[in-house]
Formats: sequence, C-alpha cells, structure tokens
Amino acid sequence: MSRRELREQIFMLLFRVEFNRMEDMPEQEQLFFEDEHAAKEEDAAYVSDKFRKISEKLSEIDSQLNERTQGWDTTRMSKVDLTILRLGVYEICYDEDVPTGVAINEAVELAKKFGQDASPGFVNGILAKFA
Repeated sequence: MSRRELREQIFMLLFRVEFNRMEDMPEQEQLFFEDEHAAKEEDAAYVSDKFRKISEKLSEIDSQLNERTQGWDTTRMSKVDLTILRLGVYEICYDEDVPTGVAINEAVELAKKFGQDASPGFVNGILAKFA
C-alpha cells in the first residue's frame, strides 16, 4: 500500500474510537482487518502500530487541540474532523518520519475525501497552528 492508503486505513481504524470504548478497541482492530480491510501482514502491522501509538496519546492530543482552537473544542468538532486532526497532530508532534508539511497536506486530503465541504479549510487552519 502507498503511504496515503496506509494513512486512510489508520484514519478509518482511529475513527472507531469515537464509537467504542478503548478496552473494546483490540477486538475492533481485529474485526477491522478480518472483515473489511484485508491488508498484507506488513501493512496491517504498520497500521496497528501507528494506531496504538496515537491511541496512547489521545488525551494529550485532545488537550493540545483544545488549547489551540478558539470557539471550538474537541466535543464540538465533527467526529470525522476530530479523527483527522488527531492523526495530523500526532504526525506533526510525535512522528519524526513525517514532515510537518506532508502531515498537513495529507490531513487536508483526508478531509476532502471523508469530511464535509468546510472540513479541508477547518483542518488546514487548525493544523497550521501546530506548524
């Protein structure tokens, strides 16, 4: 899979956090790969590893988002936008393998594909505060 496809897989798995308890996520992760997203073993390992790293930092990421957004907090954001922002913030702040510009661009592309009309601008504006 390409990096973009892997990032989409991470986004889709991370999106499940909004609808499941964290203690249910190992089972959700297993179902994700069994039922919907058959991937090569190395791709599945990459997606799982990154998902777990992001999951461990969710409270920190949400706190950072809440500090940098005015008039918005994580409870008011759409679930799609919030998930994209969580992934983007993780890549900007914690993933040294992803340049900041790439993280922002890829987040905007995810917002175009999965979000609403205003999502790309919203995501770009918030992630720019982390650059």
